[in-house]
Amino acid sequence: MTCEGPFRFSFALGIFAAALLPLAASAQSGPGKTPPPKPAENGKAVANAQKQVDELAEAAKALPGSAGKPECVWLGRRVVILLWRNDIDTALRHLAVYDRFNCPSVHIRAAFRCLIQQGPIDPKALETLNSRAFACWVHPDQVPPQPAATSAPAASSGATPR
Repeated sequence: MTCEGPFRFSFALGIFAAALLPLAASAQSGPGKTPPPKPAENGKAVANAQKQVDELAEAAKALPGSAGKPECVWLGRRVVILLWRNDIDTALRHLAVYDRFNCPSVHIRAAFRCLIQQGPIDPKALETLNSRAFACWVHPDQVPPQPAATSAPAASSGATPR
């Protein structure tokens, strides 16, 4: 009878371990194999990465000083976009990092001024906002001309009004 106590404990421990074994095996193997990325998705990612590298190189050539440094361009554009979207809290957190890299805060103001002077952007067109923010970052002093306002046609009937 004295051996019965430790035997019951080890038997219960064995049952518990056997119950957990399938759970541990499924946790290690995961839900299944993930499919490899499609070639089209891979090509698009490579094109986006190349576009970003080209934009950083263009900004470095166009901007003198620290405003053209890659980290300043990357962070500054995000701050400008976040300000445009009225996400002030996140913009301020990005701006704190921007300042730690000794990037010029004057350039943020100029780029944001350029962006808002261009008028509203379709909120569904994310690429338009990104491209405008980049254009304003590289050339903050160049504001594209606003579309001419249509004026009411003047009445020229030849008769003089009384």
